[in-house]
Amino acid sequence: MSPVAPTTARFISFEGIDGAGKSTHIEALGERLRQRGAELVHTREPGGTELAESLRELILHRGMDSLTEALLVFAGRRDHLQRVIEPALAAGKTVLCDRFTDASFAYQGGGRGMDLAVLETLEQWVQGTRQPDLTLWFDLDPAIAAQRRAAAREADRFEQQDLDFFTRVRAGYAARAARAPQRFARIDASLSVPEVAAQIHRLLESRGW
Repeated sequence: MSPVAPTTARFISFEGIDGAGKSTHIEALGERLRQRGAELVHTREPGGTELAESLRELILHRGMDSLTEALLVFAGRRDHLQRVIEPALAAGKTVLCDRFTDASFAYQGGGRGMDLAVLETLEQWVQGTRQPDLTLWFDLDPAIAAQRRAAAREADRFEQQDLDFFTRVRAGYAARAARAPQRFARIDASLSVPEVAAQIHRLLESRGW
């Protein structure tokens, strides 16, 4: 069972296909929450601990089949939860996480075509009932995301995938959001950076955050 966190603790995840721009807004949101008195932990997946960061390098740069990929992601997630996320929430801190389990359902489930029942079993084993309090889904047309990625950085093994792959990933996110509408908030990532930030601020204001 997950530890009971103080009411001030919040777990916010940031999701979206590569190139959607979510990382741009994590620091800005963190600064906004700090100004409101929140003590923050900013982390990411795959990664977040020494072990999980080592696994991240394998996941992003070494060839493997989809099940191996999913097992490594969830192994890193288990360590991340135990060493970073759960202790932070138990201490009343706000956790901002660049990707979490929804990414597994979108990338390994939607993109790679893995059986969702397998992912659901791994999810239950690794995290039980722990889910983010809020998931900001930066939704963007895969063609636009590809243009942004090409201009920004060298591609890893996920970013090298074709538009069909990212179309499936986007659909995977949409399906996940439909199953948890109370947790997901869709952000129109096609807009300018200030306009996207305004969407996020309005959303937080509506929740009293």
